[in-house]
Amino acid sequence: MVVNSDTGLAMSGFDPVAYFTEGKPKFGRPDTELTLSGAVWRFRNEGNKAAFTDHPEVYSPRFGGYDPVAVARGASVPGHPLFWVVVGGRLYLFYDAKARAAFVAEPGRIIESAERKWPAVARTIGR
Repeated sequence: MVVNSDTGLAMSGFDPVAYFTEGKPKFGRPDTELTLSGAVWRFRNEGNKAAFTDHPEVYSPRFGGYDPVAVARGASVPGHPLFWVVVGGRLYLFYDAKARAAFVAEPGRIIESAERKWPAVARTIGR
């Protein structure tokens, strides 16, 4: 998971559930935090926190928040919470608008390629 090394925050403090419930990025609040798998997640409200607690695999960004376009190329490039899309019920974060546009043009092909390459890419993260 992409985590800020200074703050420990996942997704720069954005609420991962808000992308699904509000259709846009929204900052979470410090008083509704949850620590899971070494990352601090923030939520806008207790309902979003509960939804994430029950199903982190649904609300966590796919590929740990790394840009799927880069992963499909065999690289680990952190995504940014303001460049995003939900496809197939999963949240994807992108490095920039250009990567997001490339993904939106061919999501199936990029997801398939990224899924094949993710295990190898994931092994290189944090080395």
